[in-house]
Amino acid sequence: MGRLATILALLVLAALVPVTSFAQGSIAGTVTDSSGAVLPGVTVEVASAALIERVRSAVTDGTGQYQIVNLPPGGYTVTFTLAGFNALKREGIELTGNFTATVNGNLRVGAVEETVTVSGTSPVVDV
Repeated sequence: MGRLATILALLVLAALVPVTSFAQGSIAGTVTDSSGAVLPGVTVEVASAALIERVRSAVTDGTGQYQIVNLPPGGYTVTFTLAGFNALKREGIELTGNFTATVNGNLRVGAVEETVTVSGTSPVVDV
């Protein structure tokens, strides 16, 4: 019976030890414009070879904040995009273990582009 209790105690202790190979990190931050105002609705994409799907994305909330969780350890590239602003790419973000990397974005106003198509016909005049 003592042997069974020892084995059971070892199994319980093994279950309590954290497994570092399954540690998941996250990337979070705030996106602002050049004046410091927060930007809601910015698409934030994280790309890495460590991800099965290669890219995960999130959208900033009303306070300009985003968070992408459950990221395996590895190197990441973070891209911020919003219509009317220049895209921003941050490379070389390294996640190790159970770590949250803070990656803030500061977007500059880009060129506003608009396409206008004008068509018309000459009026018919009855003579």
